[in-house]
Formats: sequence, C-alpha cells, structure tokens
Amino acid sequence: MRFDLVTIFPEFFAGPLDHGIVRRARETGIIDIRITDLREFTKDRHRTVDDRPFGGGEGMVLKPEPLFGAVEALLGHSVGDAKQKAPPDAQTAIVLLSAAGKRFRQETARRYSELDRIILLCGRYEGVDERVAEHLATEEVSIGDFVLSGGELAAALVIDAVTRLLPGALGNEASSQNESFAAGQPLSAEMLRADRLATDDTPVLLDFPHYTRPADFRGWTVPEVLISGHHAQVAKWREEQARSKTRRNRPDLLS
Repeated sequence: MRFDLVTIFPEFFAGPLDHGIVRRARETGIIDIRITDLREFTKDRHRTVDDRPFGGGEGMVLKPEPLFGAVEALLGHSVGDAKQKAPPDAQTAIVLLSAAGKRFRQETARRYSELDRIILLCGRYEGVDERVAEHLATEEVSIGDFVLSGGELAAALVIDAVTRLLPGALGNEASSQNESFAAGQPLSAEMLRADRLATDDTPVLLDFPHYTRPADFRGWTVPEVLISGHHAQVAKWREEQARSKTRRNRPDLLS
C-alpha cells in the first residue's frame, strides 16, 4: 500500500514513521510512504499556501490551488472542475484530515486497509478552503472531538492504524483480530441473555485485561482463572471482562 502525505511541514514525519510496526512495514515493502511539500505547488515567490477567509474572521485558510495541484501531480491527471469532474479511482482515497470531518474509527482503518493508495491532506491554520473538502477529497476525517494545530499528527495515527491491519505487518495476525474495537467479537449465549441483547447482535468491545509476570506485584495478584489452565474458563472470563470494561469506559459502544 502507498501513503502520500501532503503537508507544509515535511520534516515533521522524520520521527513518527521511523519506529516499530510502521518502520518494519516500510523496510519489508508492505507500505510505501511518500511526503509532498505543499509549498512546492505555490506560484508566488513567498510560497504562500494560505489567505484570509472571505466574510472576515480570525485566522488564515489554506488555499485550494496548491492542494489541487499537489494531488493532481500525485495522481498524474486532473480531477476536473465545476463543469466536468473526473471520477475518483475506487482504490484510492484522498483524505482531508480536519476537525470537521467524520470520526475515524477502527472500521474506517479496516476499510482503508483494503485500498491500494491513500493520499492524506494535512490541514493547517484556521481551516481549509471548502472546495477542497467538497471537490478534491473523497472524504473528510477527524480523529476525535478536539482541535489540533494541524493534520500531521492525525495523519501519522491513520497510517499506524491502517498499517497494522495489512497482511504481514504484525508478527501474529491474530493480534489485530483480538483487541479493542475488533468488530463482531463472539459473545456466549448466556451473556447475550443476561444483557438482553438479540442473538444476532455483534457489539464492538474493548480489549479484555492483560496480565503478565510477576503473578503477585505489590499485593495485587493475577486473577486465579488465568493461571488455572482451563482454556474454556479463561475464554469466558475474558469475554465477561471485555464487556465489563466496555460498559465502564465506553458505554456508547454498547448502545
């Protein structure tokens, strides 16, 4: 898979993408990450990428011309205009990272992992010209209900979340299936009845608690069931604990 990052701070990514799973995925050729400096697509000597918004207001807004130019250079063709817009490639996502976008979730990462290419547009300043969101980006995405100084951090998070879902990126493929937000985690019939859920419900649960050595740390001991050797009881305990933790920390997931 190829990731293209369009940013005014290309040096930002020198660190976040050089460690762990992302680094190994780059080294083994599972992913290809390329960084494009947005200022290279400006036409004035000051390399201006922003301007004041029409209608007044605080802050500056990223101009549409450099962003359209950068993406079209990456795609190798025009995306069209108001008279005739070129249809997007089904295997390429052009994602505008913005606080005003749809929430990025695990299912979003899973959908992205099935694509061939993702172009990530890192917003900055007060915002981005709306014509970028409407006519250039295939979708507008937010990583949470808060505001960042720019989309670079968000882009790094998206790359990490998507990369770990790609075949071969993790040492153990099951690691991405048995964790928080893994869709359709199986629930026992007993638990479904206890929680008054329909048997065809497949709620998204947080990961179950994990313990490792020492078994006794400062008087806090590992639950006995985990060292009992009874795999069925361990599975049931994990299922119950996952539901309990989800109800405690993210009850919205069970709504």
